[in-house]
Amino acid sequence: MSEGALEVELSSLFVIITIAVVVPIAIRYLRIRLAEVVLLIIAGIVFGPEVLDLITVDPAIDLIGQLGLGFLFFLAGLELEPAVLRGRTGKLAGTAWGISLAMALGVSYTLLAFGIVDEAIGFAIVLTSTALGTLLPVVRDNGELTTPFGRMFMGAGAWGEFGPIVAVSLFLSTQNAFAALLSLAAFSVVALLIAFIPHRFRGKGFEKFLEQSHHTSSQTAVRITMLLLIALLAMAAGFGLDIVMGAFIGGVILRRFLPQNQETALQSKVEAMGFGFFIPVFFVLSGVNLDIRSILENPWPMLAVFLLLLIVRGLPTFLLYRGVLPDLRDRTRLTLFTATGLPIIVAVTSIQVKAGLMTTNDAAELVAAGTLSVMVFPLIASLLRRRETPQSDRSDATA
Repeated sequence: MSEGALEVELSSLFVIITIAVVVPIAIRYLRIRLAEVVLLIIAGIVFGPEVLDLITVDPAIDLIGQLGLGFLFFLAGLELEPAVLRGRTGKLAGTAWGISLAMALGVSYTLLAFGIVDEAIGFAIVLTSTALGTLLPVVRDNGELTTPFGRMFMGAGAWGEFGPIVAVSLFLSTQNAFAALLSLAAFSVVALLIAFIPHRFRGKGFEKFLEQSHHTSSQTAVRITMLLLIALLAMAAGFGLDIVMGAFIGGVILRRFLPQNQETALQSKVEAMGFGFFIPVFFVLSGVNLDIRSILENPWPMLAVFLLLLIVRGLPTFLLYRGVLPDLRDRTRLTLFTATGLPIIVAVTSIQVKAGLMTTNDAAELVAAGTLSVMVFPLIASLLRRRETPQSDRSDATA
């Protein structure tokens, strides 16, 4: 690498990290009511090539951003409780996502028939996504993650994230559908084998060693976690699947097999790496790569997709959750959270553009719609939030 190229990379990384540092401080002291990820994306637009041109994305910077995307889904899998996918909550979430998928396919193929979109499957997947990883910090910071509302959000978000991930792997890979299904099956088998490896090392001696490593320079537990994440990212890519599949499964594996005390200590360190460095880089680069000029010239497609996200992904949730969330404000909040999408949209559009199935202008419109959903829906939901957990939620906890 030439000295000039290194200087450009370090300069770009300096600007990105400066943004990551300034944004939460601005939110805290200027009392800005927008989610942090929104400001990171906006800052990426401003400092990217479309405006100030202070950030240059080369393969090295792009790799850091891809690791940020991986961390986002890894932490989403790590937060996922298997219990939220079972029982009434899981059935409601799965049913709502299935209805969204049917609606999305109907809308997509109708638009394809009229020549409004060039490819239906990718567009349908976009409409069924939920930004679980993006919204987790918001729900957790509100103290709602362990409440009945939080569990319902986790169930809906898990379906809205894992369902599209599987669909991306099956239908948007470079392979045909049958080959993609075989690759997914092979990946699942290998992932299960990896998941059972910790059983071979379960014992007081090894667990004590891992616990002690949290206080030494070796940080073995953290290194094992990074090995798991990178291995599954590489394995997913090797099987021709999207890397978010490997990241999400890695988080699920880690949550299931780590003892509770180690999981708590380890999770804080993994979150520190993810939210402290890699994930902000991903969101800033999402703004940098956004073709904002084409959106400003014709904002109507973005607004149309924004509205479709609310209808296709949010409406089934609003209707199906009447029994468990009778309070209108809480059900509206869950609807808005469910309709919020961005990471899956970024992943889908990136795959489609690389495959030549989508233009950069169309990709920018979809990403902009997802960005707008992250800007608007959580803000409205925060305005509707009660200061205390509603009595209806408490009663649902025993349902």
